[in-house]
Amino acid sequence: MSTQRPHVVIIGGGFGGLAAVRGLRRAPVDITLVDDHAANVFQPLLYQVATAALNPGDITWFLRSVRAKQPNVHFRRAAMTGLNPEAKVVSLSDGTELTYDYLVLALGVSANFFGIPGAEKHAIPLYQRAQALRIRDRLFGEMEWAATHPDDLRIVVVGGGATGVETAGALAEMRNLDLPVVYPELDPNRVHITLVEMAPHVLAPFQPKLRRYAANQLTKRGVDLRLNTAVKEVRADGVLLDHETETEFLPANLVIWASGVSAHPQVADWGLTQGRGGRIQTDQHLRALGHRDIFAIGDAAWTEDSPLPQQAQPALQGGKYVARMIRAAVAGQTEPAAFHYVDKGTMATIGRASAIAQITGLPSLRGLPAWLIWVGIHIAQLLGNRNRFATMVNLGQKYLGWRSHNLIVGD
Repeated sequence: MSTQRPHVVIIGGGFGGLAAVRGLRRAPVDITLVDDHAANVFQPLLYQVATAALNPGDITWFLRSVRAKQPNVHFRRAAMTGLNPEAKVVSLSDGTELTYDYLVLALGVSANFFGIPGAEKHAIPLYQRAQALRIRDRLFGEMEWAATHPDDLRIVVVGGGATGVETAGALAEMRNLDLPVVYPELDPNRVHITLVEMAPHVLAPFQPKLRRYAANQLTKRGVDLRLNTAVKEVRADGVLLDHETETEFLPANLVIWASGVSAHPQVADWGLTQGRGGRIQTDQHLRALGHRDIFAIGDAAWTEDSPLPQQAQPALQGGKYVARMIRAAVAGQTEPAAFHYVDKGTMATIGRASAIAQITGLPSLRGLPAWLIWVGIHIAQLLGNRNRFATMVNLGQKYLGWRSHNLIVGD
């Protein structure tokens, strides 16, 4: 940087990182945004890409576009590989280093395979754009094979959280509504979709009646729901399951992993205190413990007294709060009060006109009203008007155009 203004380095261009960037729009600082991908990906809709309802471009936003309205930002495409807190230096994967006055770690997380044999090798997580495309292409490759061979097609989704439930529901609707038209030679009864969850219910953060509704809707769509069931091993041809001390091998052409997340392994080498799942432990001001100039937000952060869910809202609110902290420090003002997360609620969709929602200030919702709110909020949260319009058109064609069977398989 050519100026002598404080330098803020923000690692990660997700919800939290961009919220911090925008919160410093008018601050007298220079910002370097670092991400090893060129675009922000709207993760809550990745499963729609994986199941051919959206183009990958509908949910991605070019990170360098942030400079259109914020000239104090520079973008570096690289991954963070090292940290020297004493020298205030971060090392990047391109071999360069950045000095900082303030560092914001909004790294996100990676899939957690819990040490299960074969899971990392044979299962495909659903947390990145490339993984969604890999699932989609593998899915249609398996469908083409099944269309000309007598073998059944079996898909196993591991994890009963929002990602797993939404993915299983979308796959079931594709099988029930689209396959009879676009794959007339493939009997839908030969396509099996199984959702595996260790807990006795799906969607743990929701109220019991909403969990039951979601489970009933999955079963109604023909999803084989395996609760109280653990995955013991993932093999090239299926998964080994354990249910009440009984072991069963379930054949599978495709295993989708939506079972949990953990911090990136390299975080352990940076000398920062880590909490649950390897996440960076912070104080009540979202500072990394023992470091007044390093902040951690979003999925990568962990506050012992008040752990937050790994969702978009905590990251967004954390990014805005950290921006306030930095603005106050630069201006020599008193720092804001401790971070307070405002829970606005949570929601999940099972399929067409079927969703559940717990929204603060409203009664619990399910069915069509919850689904309409889910669609509206997800479209509104997308970055860029082009993405909002394209997503509205494509989801409208899929869910409102009952006779449309246009599965999106382009790049």
